[in-house]
Amino acid sequence: MQYVGSPSGFEAFVPSGTISYKGQTDPVGTLILPNGTTLHNAVWDGQYANTIIQNHNQIVQLNNQLNGDMQDFYVIKGQVPIEQVTINGQTYYVIEADKINPADIAGFYTYQGWVSNFVAAMNTPGTYAAVLPGNSPVYQWTNTTGIVADKVLQYKVYGGYPSGGDILVPTTGNIIPYGVTSSPLGSAIPFVVPSQVYNPSS
Repeated sequence: MQYVGSPSGFEAFVPSGTISYKGQTDPVGTLILPNGTTLHNAVWDGQYANTIIQNHNQIVQLNNQLNGDMQDFYVIKGQVPIEQVTINGQTYYVIEADKINPADIAGFYTYQGWVSNFVAAMNTPGTYAAVLPGNSPVYQWTNTTGIVADKVLQYKVYGGYPSGGDILVPTTGNIIPYGVTSSPLGSAIPFVVPSQVYNPSS
């Protein structure tokens, strides 16, 4: 077993489907590291595997229902224990999820094209999370940010998620609207429950 990522950083597992591993159905996808490196053929094995499959299926269903393109992803705080294995002649990186403290794992969703930006922002000092008030002008913006903010809120309502209308505010670049899935809800991850309200300057 080896550890990848940064002891003080955030990694993200981005599911895209399922795979049979050791007689179980596990989510498979990509692991994004704090430096932007992506490990394809990542398998999430252990705690929350079924939850991630259910969450991902629900997001796919909402994408079809609401004509959206959101992606769920699972943030891990600190290094990720992985084991390199061969399945059907192909190399996979199996995330040993049972070796990760549950407080260090949380589920999020945002526009699928922005997941790597989200991970980069989380790993940039000075980035903070905030809440958009219900009457925020951001929801009226006609650019992608405004459209995504509106979609995230729709997914919250239709998906029954505890949170939507949250944004990451990086020190550089655009704000990133996102929502939080019902589980896992890692309490050690500072972006799960934003404490301040965001009001755009313009």
